[in-house]
Amino acid sequence: MFKKVLIPTDGSALAAQSSNAGILFAKSIGAEVVALHVGQPFAATIGFDGMAAAYAITDEDYEKATADQAKKYLQAALDRAETAGVQATADSVTNFNVADGIVEAATSHNCDIIFMGSHGRSGLSRLLLGSVTAKVLSLSHIAVLVYRVKED
Repeated sequence: MFKKVLIPTDGSALAAQSSNAGILFAKSIGAEVVALHVGQPFAATIGFDGMAAAYAITDEDYEKATADQAKKYLQAALDRAETAGVQATADSVTNFNVADGIVEAATSHNCDIIFMGSHGRSGLSRLLLGSVTAKVLSLSHIAVLVYRVKED
């Protein structure tokens, strides 16, 4: 039923936990994996408080740093997939809205399902922190499997 699983990661320990579970899920159903990192463009970090000026960072420095991070995060997912014997590819995209980036990547890679983690927050903490997973659920036209990550 599912042939290609999109697994987004932001490099956090919780995303790694979800990625591991997604790779095992893909292995159990004989699917391949597309590991994804969605970065936000430099303009999204500037805001109205002059943060970029305060830290004297250029858009080139920012783009290089985020590309290096994405490569590291994605390589970790590819290594885990290789260890599990799961065929995997990786992609890194940029989008002002991370959820939009995930849904668009799933479409462009012809994925059948998005496998992603959630903290399971509710109430005020969810409102204040937001939930990329909830936004993906509302935007996606393909299946989304939400894995409840365990916080230490």
